[in-house]
Amino acid sequence: MNKILKHAALGTVALAACGAQAQSSVTVAGMADAAVRSVSNQGVGSVKSLVSGSNSTSRIIIRGVEDLGGGMSASFWLEHGLALDTGAAAQATQFWDRRSTVSLSGKSWGEVRAGRDFVPTYVGWSRFDPFGHIGAAGSNNFATATPNGPIRSAFGTNPNTTVRANNALQYFLPAGLGGLEGSLMLAAGEGGAVASGLTKVTGLRLGWAGGGYGLSVATATSENSLTTAGKFKDTAIGGNATLGSLRLTAAWRKFEQNAAEQTNVMVGAIYSMGQSDIKFSYLKANMAGRVGTTVIDANDATQMGLGYIYNLSKRSALYTHYARISNKGAATFVVPGGPAGIGGGKTSTGYEAGLRHTF
Repeated sequence: MNKILKHAALGTVALAACGAQAQSSVTVAGMADAAVRSVSNQGVGSVKSLVSGSNSTSRIIIRGVEDLGGGMSASFWLEHGLALDTGAAAQATQFWDRRSTVSLSGKSWGEVRAGRDFVPTYVGWSRFDPFGHIGAAGSNNFATATPNGPIRSAFGTNPNTTVRANNALQYFLPAGLGGLEGSLMLAAGEGGAVASGLTKVTGLRLGWAGGGYGLSVATATSENSLTTAGKFKDTAIGGNATLGSLRLTAAWRKFEQNAAEQTNVMVGAIYSMGQSDIKFSYLKANMAGRVGTTVIDANDATQMGLGYIYNLSKRSALYTHYARISNKGAATFVVPGGPAGIGGGKTSTGYEAGLRHTF
């Protein structure tokens, strides 16, 4: 890892030198976040650990932009996830696992972006999650291939497209449209296998924000070597309202593949007072249909999350989170980091406390 960071630093210096000659700017930024966590899974015990990225994902970002004149610019964004607890890369098979894109933008017509990036449905869901789709209490706990459902049916244990897509070409609407925003994504499957992270994706998102209110509607369809019986469909709708110091959110997301469905519903709130933020979320995952000959109708789950963040400064914060998942039927959703082997219909409980620093 030291060699990787050394080469990345040398590359950054070289990029910065080239950027200075081209009148462009290159920035190195990121997050460092670590927490102690304890997770208890009913019937199989508990595990205590040090984890990375529970309030904000630990990462290194190298980004740059060049002003081309006439309201146009060219830019790049390279983002590498870190497992801060071990110093390893977050993904062993992808160095720039979070984002790797190059863009051409115009103030009047928007942005064209190419590379690995968030799918529109993830953007339309995660922005309404008070916990940012990470940590012990994040909605990420219900976007997993662990239980038998549409995600596992479409991707197995391979990389899925519930968060990001490879080989993507995107178009983003320009700013200044009265609060209207949106994007279109087309990602090539490149004729490969899902095990290599090769999935064809078509996605669209439209949203509006203004006056303390927001709304987003998004859809995405994925095809790979495991979806011959039916495409994987992902739909997300969400909204928020800010009332003084209180931000209220609600979102709905459905995953579908062949005869299997999973519908997630989330309500949340963030109350800010001085240097403190208090967070709450409630999620429900409803399974329906079947995977092959296995009926999954009864395999539902709920999650309650609570959090407190104390902002030491604009860059640093202390935080603590609590989550409890209640499974039904054969559902086996869990808080990450607990012991393996939880039985269907059991509960999973986790809490964590950590420090996050932005640089």
